[in-house]
Amino acid sequence: MGNVVFEAKNLSKTYSGITVLKNVSFDIRAGEVHALVGENGAGKSTLIKIIAGVEAPDKGGEMYYEGRLENNVKPEDAISHGISVIYQDISLFPNLTIAENICISKSVSRLSVVDWKGIKKTASEMLASLGIEMDIGLTLGSVSVGKQQLVAIARALAVNAKVIIMDEPTSALSSSEVDTLLDTIRKIKKEGVGIVYITHKLAEVFAIADRFTVLRDGEVVANDDIGNFTHEQMIKAMVGRDLRFVPMHNERGDTDEVIFEVRDMTCEPYFRNISLKVRKHEILGLTGLVGAGRSELAQTLFGMYKLQSGAMFLNGRELRVKEPKDAIEAGIAYLPEDRRSQSMYFGQSVTKNITIASLDKSLNKFRLLDKHKELGKARDSISKLQIRPERPHVNIETFSGGNQQKAMLARWLETDPKLLIVDEPTVGIDVGAKLEIHKTLRELADQGVGVILISSDLPEVLAVSDRIAVMRAGNFVTEVASNEATQEEIIEHGIMG
Repeated sequence: MGNVVFEAKNLSKTYSGITVLKNVSFDIRAGEVHALVGENGAGKSTLIKIIAGVEAPDKGGEMYYEGRLENNVKPEDAISHGISVIYQDISLFPNLTIAENICISKSVSRLSVVDWKGIKKTASEMLASLGIEMDIGLTLGSVSVGKQQLVAIARALAVNAKVIIMDEPTSALSSSEVDTLLDTIRKIKKEGVGIVYITHKLAEVFAIADRFTVLRDGEVVANDDIGNFTHEQMIKAMVGRDLRFVPMHNERGDTDEVIFEVRDMTCEPYFRNISLKVRKHEILGLTGLVGAGRSELAQTLFGMYKLQSGAMFLNGRELRVKEPKDAIEAGIAYLPEDRRSQSMYFGQSVTKNITIASLDKSLNKFRLLDKHKELGKARDSISKLQIRPERPHVNIETFSGGNQQKAMLARWLETDPKLLIVDEPTVGIDVGAKLEIHKTLRELADQGVGVILISSDLPEVLAVSDRIAVMRAGNFVTEVASNEATQEEIIEHGIMG
């Protein structure tokens, strides 16, 4: 590993009296992968925003770019110092071509004329240097998220980035795309670029990182070479305790009582002839490759897509669901995969986000909103799901991704659902919060709520589900008991059908 490219000393940051970073020291060396890990709300996002000049630290901290002390750093200053951030939502331009995205900062000549020839040449060279074959004339929105990640890396290299910060880069990638991305990181590391790798997937940390830093409650609690720590030691450093394994499978015994049933359901072009049953006290896992039709099936059950044929039954009664309102009134709740675009109400408090689907519970005798009652409902949910910080009036956008997700889950729990469908509920969530969500799903199933868990995380599906249905290209290809299945079998079914 090379020289220190960036170093922070004693960085602190406080928002509205809440300390989110406290005397954090952190450095990045040329040619290394430095993993930054911690639970949701540990301060990771705040730290990278400060490094990138998006946020200013409190007085007293120092930042050095290639050994030079810099104060009042703005985003353009950080970029000029070689800092490039690839955020979880990638933040590229889906309507522009791959070439244009790679060269977005280098597309104008001295005469303020777009140098199209230079754009194509630079883009091709950047991709070739990474060993990536891609049609640079395609619009970015037409390619997979995995390829978009590679384009983002190429763009960083095009502006001579010395440090590339990657925030949850594999959260929406398939296993093959993850392998491609990690191979690409190893290539650019050899070129002397420093990588800050932020993820909750500890298997990736141990596969790719040279060093790591663990943040907990805004403080550095561990910093070492990756070879000096075990998986278990890192989890304990993150959460501050040993995580006790909680049995996740149905321990009440088999039951034939069906809570929810789908018969011969079709919604072209997404899926066809789907039949499934969710029995009392069990969690049905639904998995398959990206594009298999899992999310579209869930959205159809919730009334977001129009059902073309088939029928669904809840506790033996046939349902007529034409829109989400019908589903909610029938007792169906749906936590979507993309909380930011499909679930959260931006600019609103945590309280409003939790209670929006169950406002009838917060009305007084005159059918007017009782804000005291509404606040009480929110506080109960915040306490039950351990949403942090415990500040119901705060704008939800200021919370970490994991705490936002727990607030979205709390929203649907407030509706007292008979069937809960959760789509990728633990993407981007730390190990402690993931265990809490798994435990909540199991408690709901034990209470008699039907639960459908949609996930690409096969260890999660195997650990939490009682039965697993595998989809491929809009069809069900197999259904197995989780205690009889292996990851390899599920992958084979999902790929080969």
